[in-house]
Amino acid sequence: MALKKYKPITPGLRYRTDIEKSELSKKDPERSLVVSKKKTGGRNSQGRVTSWQKGGGHKRKYRIIDFKRNKHDIPASVKAIEYDPNRNARIALLFYGDGEKRYILHPEGLNIGDSVLSSSHAEIKTGNSLPLSEMPVGALI
Repeated sequence: MALKKYKPITPGLRYRTDIEKSELSKKDPERSLVVSKKKTGGRNSQGRVTSWQKGGGHKRKYRIIDFKRNKHDIPASVKAIEYDPNRNARIALLFYGDGEKRYILHPEGLNIGDSVLSSSHAEIKTGNSLPLSEMPVGALI
């Protein structure tokens, strides 16, 4: 991830850096993996304000992330790397061999077109998922 530095035209831009967004795919999120995220505005079930100074902000949709990686022995290919407004990490869209699509957190070094696998005998490389008992000693986690 490259950093983008701004010219100090104003005092607010003097030390500002952002993450470069050129590696992101220019596409909308996968509709089957997106649900609406309801805002409360700091109100409880009775409608009374219980947390002050909440509310506003841009409307967001929640992307369903596969944290368990429980599709074993089915290879998947990375089709897109996308922005997620609900977290600081990027997400990667996987297309599995059986036709299912899932989002995972994007590990650094994983590119579009790479193949990943979740298995107990998967190769040790970026994007693959193994049980801890099957990891060789000295492998980076």
